[in-house]
Order: sequence, then C-alpha cells, then structure tokens
Amino acid sequence: MFTLPQKESRAPTTCPGPASSPGLDSHYGDGLGRECARKQDQKLQELYGVGDPTATFSSDSCHLSSRGRIIKWFWDSAEEGYRTYHMDEYDEDTNPNGIINLGTSENKLCFDLLSRRLSQSDMLQVEPSLLQYPDWRGHLFLREEVAGFLSFYCKSPAPLNPENVVVLNGCASLFSALATVLCDVGEAFLIPAPYYGAITQHVYLYGNIRLVYVYLDSEVTGPDTRPFQLTVAKLEMALQGAKAEGVKVKGLILINPQNPLGDIYSPGELQEYLEFAKRHKLHVMVDEVYMLSVFEESAGYRSVLSLERLPDAQRTHVMWATSKDFGMSGLRFGTLYTENQEVAAAVASLCRYHGLSGLVQYQVAQLLRDRDWINRVYLPENHARLKAAHTYVSRELKALGIPFLNRGAGFFIWVDLRKYLPKATSEEETLLWRRFLDNKVLLSFGKAFECKEPGWFRLVFSDKAHRLRLGMQRVRQVLEGKSQVAEDPPSCQTQEPSASTGELVVATWLCGHWAW
Repeated sequence: MFTLPQKESRAPTTCPGPASSPGLDSHYGDGLGRECARKQDQKLQELYGVGDPTATFSSDSCHLSSRGRIIKWFWDSAEEGYRTYHMDEYDEDTNPNGIINLGTSENKLCFDLLSRRLSQSDMLQVEPSLLQYPDWRGHLFLREEVAGFLSFYCKSPAPLNPENVVVLNGCASLFSALATVLCDVGEAFLIPAPYYGAITQHVYLYGNIRLVYVYLDSEVTGPDTRPFQLTVAKLEMALQGAKAEGVKVKGLILINPQNPLGDIYSPGELQEYLEFAKRHKLHVMVDEVYMLSVFEESAGYRSVLSLERLPDAQRTHVMWATSKDFGMSGLRFGTLYTENQEVAAAVASLCRYHGLSGLVQYQVAQLLRDRDWINRVYLPENHARLKAAHTYVSRELKALGIPFLNRGAGFFIWVDLRKYLPKATSEEETLLWRRFLDNKVLLSFGKAFECKEPGWFRLVFSDKAHRLRLGMQRVRQVLEGKSQVAEDPPSCQTQEPSASTGELVVATWLCGHWAW
C-alpha cells in the first residue's frame, strides 16, 4: 500500500448550511450546524493538496539513474500488501489458510462464461497481417468494432468515428500516454479524492506529471447533498489554490462510475464539470472503465459520450477497457476515444511501446461484435452475480453495524471503519489494515486513495462465494477482536438453476455457493 507525500493546503472556511440527519447506509455526516460562526478559530478545513512524489524520496543505489531510483522507490513502496498476498495466496485445496484478496478490484465471477466464449472456434484465427506490425493506433477492423461498441453502449447521439479510436494495452498505459502528451514536466491534473491511487504512478513515472487532489469528505450538509460529493466550487478552490502555489494545471481526471466510491455522476453534474474545464481551458480525461458494471438499473448511469453536446470536444478524452466490465484484467486491452486528432496521433506514437498483438486485437474485435452474446448471456448474468455478491456483503456489514456507501456500480463498497480507530490518524488506519492482513484478508485502506478521513476502507465483493464468505468471516474476527484465521466453511449442497432473480441468487449465497 502506498500514498504520496504531499503539501497540504488550506483555505478559509465558510459557514455551511444546516447538517442533515444520516441515512441508513450512506447519507450521514458530522455536521457543523449553525454554530459554524463561532468556530472560525478552529482547525481550518483541508480543501486540496498538491502531490509531490519526491518530497521524502531517498535512495543510495549506484546502479540506477535518479529517474530509475524514483521508479524503483515507487515499486518498493506501492505493493506491500499485494506482494504479501502473492507469497501466501489462498487456495481452497493447497493453502486454505492463505490470504483472501478483497483488495484488488477484479471481477472473478464470470470465468465460466468468458472461458466458453473465448474458446469458440471463431476466436482462433492466424493470418499474416495479425503477425506483422500494425497501424500503431490499432488494426482498422478493431477500431471499427470499438467505435460501434461504444456508440451502442455509451448511447452516443451519432455514430462514433473509428478514426478517433486508439487502442493500447490497458488504461494504465493510456493514463501514462495521455498525461505525457498533454502536460510538460511538473504540470498537473486535478483529481477528486479519494481516487484510484495507481493513477499517481501512471501519470508520474513517464511524464513526471503531478496530481492536485480535490479533497472530498463524508459530511452531508443538506437534503440535496451526499457524502464525498464533487462540486464545481471544490474544483474552483483546488484550481486557484494550485495556481497560487505556482503549479500549472492542465487538466481534470474524472472516473465514472467512481473508484473507490462507486458514485455515478448525473448528466447534469458531468455537464457542469465539463463547463468548468472549458472555462479554464483544461483537458478532461474521463475514465469509464466500469460503465457496464452498473448492476442497479436505478443508478441511472450515463456515459459522457451520450451527452448531446460536449462543451469542449477537442479537450475531452474518454477511455474504456475490458479489464473490469469483461473480467479480463490480464488481457490488457484499453481504448481512447478523442476527437482531437493531434492528441490521437501523439498517443498512437507511444503505442509502439504499449501495443497489443494482432492475435489479441482479433479476439477483442470478435468479442465486441458479438452483441447477441453480450446482451443475452454475459451482461444479464454478470449483473445478477454482482448484485448477489453486493447484497451478501451489504447484509454482513449491516449485521456488524458498519456504515458504508450503498451504490449500485463497480466491484467494491466504500466502508466506514472510523469507529475502530483509537485515534483518527493514518497511522491507526494502517495498523487496522495490518491486523486484517495478519488475519489473512487483504483490504485497501483510505490513505491509498488519498482519502483525508482516516478509517475508510475499500472492500471488493466481486469474488466467488466461498472466498467472499471466508473473507468476511476474517473481517468480522478482526473487528470483534477475535483475530484468528477462519477456515473454509462446510460445503452446502444446492441445485444449480439459472440465475433469474436476485432473491434466488441471495438464497444460494447463504449456503456459501453460487447456484446458477
């Protein structure tokens, strides 16, 4: 686990409106109420932070360049929990006391569906063009399929143009490439925090680009507000604060659906953020990698590409990948859609380092064009399984009396464990994280996402039933002060009907198995 050192920045507080009462799962907050006026001398609210990856860096390696030492330092600092997990990974047969991973955001629920589809004969083709150097933007047949796929699932008002598509080996490469071609060394992007922390490395390691954190908090100040809500006022404050510190901001990063919150921006909110960016001539990178992982219809997700008019299409760049929505994080396919041909060409030039093999491009094209399988088989079943797993974990958290953000998108729940910290510090948060790891369950703590409120954790639920049930038992043990490695529960025999309703799926969950 890793978080960047940064310079914390403050601004004068203003008096908020009356605080609202908390909801059952997500609408709650501390609330300053009407006594704010006489609390002006208290600790000022932290509104933004400027990331500085080299602030506490030290290395005595004689074999690496200064840049190489920083890159290695990121590696040494960032992956502690992940490396520990891989050295002691849970296996039902060979290592039942190993670590259960509820920290890595991967969809492990649909391998059966994917393996059957990817093993079909139409996926296997070898021809000379697939073994030769391609157009670095990607083979035209793939870019045409991507454009058609995004047009359909993003519900774009007009068909999207394949000439605006670039394909790379995942969104990590895409973040790196975009940041490098849009910013000069030392410039920055605004990003609402908490955010997916690996973006820090994506934009810094190649381009030496910084992030300006737009800090969000859990306080609810009125009936029309929600925890960790992003507003244009917060964006303006962070932008002006960064400028005052001499940091040039070139863009804004939005993740929709959001990671780790699970929030979905409404079309009105998206329009407001894009208008803000246009006023300040900022590029906007919109990461929509979870767009097909919205399992609650009431969530009302809309892609930025569905908007009738983009305020500044030349500075709006949309990314998507198969890693999350198709549970194929190891395949390494990501795509950029931008109407700015200069940006597309610059990113394509970097694709010689981040390209996909022709064989993978062919497989992805075959997958994306199979709309019948996606709509009739994969998406309904994937959504049903995600919803069942989310329901199970939600019930477990409620039984423990733990507040959380109850959203209907993504693979994770943003969980409030602040009451388990003796002191509200990042050090105590890290100690709780280590207690989980010692009890053989890996979670992600809030500081890894630049959350300013110690005690929030991201818990991933998109895993098989027996692993998820065992992981939740181990979480419960830590929180109840009974840390010991939980063993596999006894098996439970169930029938295997098709998952047609959430109630049926949840009923089989209580036995610790999926029954489809």
